[in-house]
Amino acid sequence: MAALCESFTLRGPGPGGGGPGLCLEPGPGRDLVLLTERGRAATLFKISDQKPLGCWSVKHGQILTCPVVCNFETHEYIAVHDDKVLRIWKNEDINLDKAFKATLSADVYRIHSLPNGGPVVLFRGGGVRTLDVLLEAPQQEIENIISDEVIRWSGAFMEGQQPVLIFTTEKGGDFFVYVQKPKLSSLHKYKLEQQEASKPLCFTAHITNQTVTLLCLYSNDSVYQVLIPLQQDTEEEEILSKSLLLNFSVPGTVLKGTSLVVLDKDHIAVLGSLAVPGKEPRECLSIWNTKFQTLQTSKELPLGTNGQLWCYEENFFLIHGKVLTVIMYKCETSSLAAAVGKLKDSQNPDVSSFVNWNTLEDEELVVSFQSQESVALKAESKMNLRSRRSTVAKIQPEALSVGQLLLNLKDASTYVLETELRQLMSKAPTPDLQAAIGCVVTALTDRCKRNPKYYPQNFLLEIVETRDLSYSLCPDLMAVALEKKDMHLLQICLERFPDIPEEITYACLKTFLSISEAHLQNIDVNLDSVICYIDVESDDKEVKTEIVENGFSAEMDQDMYDTKIPKEAQSRSDGESCPVGLQKAALLNAVLHSAYTETFLLPHLKNLPAQEAILFLRYLYYLYVKCSEKVNTTLPGIRSPTINQIMDWMCLLLDAHFTVMVMLPEAKELLSNLHKFVRAQVRFYSELNKIEGSLRELQRLNHLRESQTYSIEVLEII
Repeated sequence: MAALCESFTLRGPGPGGGGPGLCLEPGPGRDLVLLTERGRAATLFKISDQKPLGCWSVKHGQILTCPVVCNFETHEYIAVHDDKVLRIWKNEDINLDKAFKATLSADVYRIHSLPNGGPVVLFRGGGVRTLDVLLEAPQQEIENIISDEVIRWSGAFMEGQQPVLIFTTEKGGDFFVYVQKPKLSSLHKYKLEQQEASKPLCFTAHITNQTVTLLCLYSNDSVYQVLIPLQQDTEEEEILSKSLLLNFSVPGTVLKGTSLVVLDKDHIAVLGSLAVPGKEPRECLSIWNTKFQTLQTSKELPLGTNGQLWCYEENFFLIHGKVLTVIMYKCETSSLAAAVGKLKDSQNPDVSSFVNWNTLEDEELVVSFQSQESVALKAESKMNLRSRRSTVAKIQPEALSVGQLLLNLKDASTYVLETELRQLMSKAPTPDLQAAIGCVVTALTDRCKRNPKYYPQNFLLEIVETRDLSYSLCPDLMAVALEKKDMHLLQICLERFPDIPEEITYACLKTFLSISEAHLQNIDVNLDSVICYIDVESDDKEVKTEIVENGFSAEMDQDMYDTKIPKEAQSRSDGESCPVGLQKAALLNAVLHSAYTETFLLPHLKNLPAQEAILFLRYLYYLYVKCSEKVNTTLPGIRSPTINQIMDWMCLLLDAHFTVMVMLPEAKELLSNLHKFVRAQVRFYSELNKIEGSLRELQRLNHLRESQTYSIEVLEII
């Protein structure tokens, strides 16, 4: 029996969306995958943490032309850009421009890396080389064996100790299969038997007992199987016959497959479009049992996909909408009882709920509820089969009412919708509480998209403030809030959501900086993070002639610089007065608290307009000065920014806008004051270190006196 389990978002929306240039390869260890985006970068992800561990990109003007792979023997990464330039680097390398480089004599189609066989390079002309042989002479001539044919698919496998490369080509509607053993210089070419009125769309293969099993997904909604023996003596071209393995025949529906992967000897997964008469086609992921010709399970993907599907370590990877989604699955031993769903469980499985944290649909909530109830029933070991079935029959209508309620509320009035959704949240069972809340938020955001005049601000605020949500559970919520310019909701989401994509964080920052102070005066914003250290009457107070900050005074500053700044300019830019109002400061503090990865945030920050970047830097400088006034360098208030957060954002902003900061006059003055203040801080802490050294010396002398030893010591304090 096969089942699709819970899913989660591995990567949020990228600048390029979910285009066809994406490719996934296994990483250097378990729970690691490499994502390559054509023309941009390669990112190493840790699946369980749902976070990137590293990112490497080529410089401007270069294009990655094949997926990045990992050499499992050396734990190095291999990439090809501009078709012929080979790059090899290690995990600790940052700049790819300084990595190992080799220019090859022919265009590379793809690199396949095998755990025990090393990387194998396939060229566009059909030539194959192992990486070791290729690096011995990068400019060696590569034979062209496929002439006018175009490679459509390739895969690498291990047969004993020998790597085997298989690739398919197309020429004039005819398809050919090549099987190569690069270490033995063995090559066999086959022609695929033609199928009337249909053609292959996708290929996959596996090797068992010296035989290659090639699976072909055809446009006539069928999967065909081709067997190719590896022990072949003849070098003549043969025609391969194929046999029907599976037909996607579901009563009342038609499945148009686009991608195919093999799960085990009896199960395959198909990504495609499910067409029902009278309804629009819906994309779905399904698992089929090839032994008994049955559909095991399926999952609808309402946001659409790009047609690509990968499978590693019992995880499916696909682009759902604009995010990279992971869907876990499990496959049990194939038997007739399992194929028809009558397999009797001999053990009591652990309770688990299948919750879609990305786009939870009504039907999925029903499945989740049913799974919980069925597991609870199985725990009753003394219950006979007849009573168990009757109990399930009683529970199903109650479970179905949750999903049916959401479907019925799509066209309900605002009052009825919010009333019913509040009741749904209050009655949700504990194991599926998050699932119910996700359905509620999804229903509300969907209605906001359909009806621009509808926006339940108070209800959404109530949900976010009282429930433990995440961005992955309701990815459209912040997008709707940005569209409606709901600053309060964005502030709460930034403070509470732990997994906000960097693109959304930047969008919030840009919105906060661009909105006028007058508009913010009429908006309800939480001021707990700023009310304790920003003086609302600072404009009416006189500027102090001397400010003592962490032991640093203006006299110490003048000792280091001969140039003087007018008092008016100094009072305006030395950080004494806040450059933004209370509401905007509170919103910016929420951005400072949000989690981010520097590699992914920096490209977005470079798009921040110059004046807004300077305003943000002024506010960061103001916070830095305020932190330095305190002995413990901590700002008062609830959820106030820390000194480390302030410094990290300041460095990130300067990295993104270094040229702008140097060229603009108002930025020059700000940078000068910032540099002066930082140097004064460095000098102050240097003096503290000297005092600390003197105190340690005094402690050592005191220890010598206690041990009844006598000495003459000369202590000089500089």
